[in-house]
Amino acid sequence: MIRLLFYFLSRWPLWALHAFGSALGWAIYTLSPSYRRKMFAHASVAYPDPALCKRVVHSSVGQAGKAILELPFLWGRTTAEGAASCTDYIGWEVIEAAQRAGKGIIFLTPHLGSFESTAQVFSARAPITVLYRPNRNAQLQQIIEASRKRENVAIAPTTLAGVKVLLKALRRGEAVGMLPDQVPNYQEGVWAPMFGKTAYTMTLPASLFHASGATIILALGIRKPWGRGFTLILEKGPESLSKEPHLAAAEINRAMESLIMRYPSQYYWGYERYKAPKGQPDNHNQTETVL
Repeated sequence: MIRLLFYFLSRWPLWALHAFGSALGWAIYTLSPSYRRKMFAHASVAYPDPALCKRVVHSSVGQAGKAILELPFLWGRTTAEGAASCTDYIGWEVIEAAQRAGKGIIFLTPHLGSFESTAQVFSARAPITVLYRPNRNAQLQQIIEASRKRENVAIAPTTLAGVKVLLKALRRGEAVGMLPDQVPNYQEGVWAPMFGKTAYTMTLPASLFHASGATIILALGIRKPWGRGFTLILEKGPESLSKEPHLAAAEINRAMESLIMRYPSQYYWGYERYKAPKGQPDNHNQTETVL
């Protein structure tokens, strides 16, 4: 049933999916008090002024719904169709410089905008391996694997085997992509500040950087109004990272903060950024990693 619904929605034009997605976002926000509380709790960390926090949250509600319904479009169509939805590129020269360096590329983007579209644009030109967390729902997992694994796109699960796949790709001079603000599994991260509050943060980007010497690039797929597609924004990330895991995680988080503050309406404020992974003590109040 889920696969049929996904296929049905994938035939819709992007403008229609975004229109219905915006309505869906507001419906969820209106009907779910827990979701509203979560969005305000997370946004208030970055925007402590209540009036500004409210404006940011309200501007992001419809965007969150668009993020859900644009997935069938991006996953259910060809790479060429998905890549074509990015109608403007800013900073492609950063990729060209990294390719000339020949040590691979580590693409980083927070839960912001259409991060699914960024991989499709790049894969239309060169191979990329994308880190992903397997879904516990078997039907959704089948859709994810079938949709993300395509020509020039390999997927690597958030396991030790997946990390090895990413490192091999970098050593071949290829690109990898991940969401560094995704809460990692127990013992696969450290507590580091994110908007001044400690968040369990993956150490993988820094580990891959030090093992390969790859170029870090920040990549964003920003939604255009009225379903007119996306703008791909590329910027060079940190040129160096500390070898101390807590410090490196904080450096990555600061880079993510700068992107989020520029496009707060397209950040997923409902994402559980500050949760502790299963088995990991909740250290939100620790201060040792706050720089």
